[in-house]
Amino acid sequence: MSEAAPADAGWLSAARACPSPNFGPRPLGMAIDLVVIHSISLPPGQYGGDAIERLFTNRLDWDAHPYYGEIRGLQVSAHFVVRRDGELLQFVSCEQRAWHAGRSSWRGRENCNDYSIGIELEGLEGERFEVAQYDALVALLRELAQRYPLEGVVGHEHVAPGRKLDPGPGFDWARLMSMLAWPRRYFPEGVLGAA
Repeated sequence: MSEAAPADAGWLSAARACPSPNFGPRPLGMAIDLVVIHSISLPPGQYGGDAIERLFTNRLDWDAHPYYGEIRGLQVSAHFVVRRDGELLQFVSCEQRAWHAGRSSWRGRENCNDYSIGIELEGLEGERFEVAQYDALVALLRELAQRYPLEGVVGHEHVAPGRKLDPGPGFDWARLMSMLAWPRRYFPEGVLGAA
């Protein structure tokens, strides 16, 4: 069930608020200039249901599926989740530090959680994403760019290479870049050959 989000600039009215307890403050004066795109499905490869919401709000029944035993006790969050049908959910205020990237680095800067916004696409690494998800993602990125001095949009795989693979080869970077029409410098090197 959705709860009312705190009234601050970090919550988007276009998203259904599902406040997570898994967040913390950003370092004082830290500019929010990076977006990290992830993919998630729970259990892996299954879509729909409320398992992602339950995971990010610490309400997942660890015994409901064998896979959940492998992640038992995990406390994570992202700022946003884009469902397969394009529905947008928000778990953490953009003004706060969500727990999405873990050990990470982008262009020599460590701890991406400090300065990034995490967006999870409901999907599985290697599988394709839905048109509705790209539409919602583009609208979200455009709104975020109006609010924050964004300088990059990357995948989890780009900030944690060798440790993470998402969103993976099923994510169509060329489509995203074409839809946004942002300068090439905003995106990781080598993604134009994907999907």
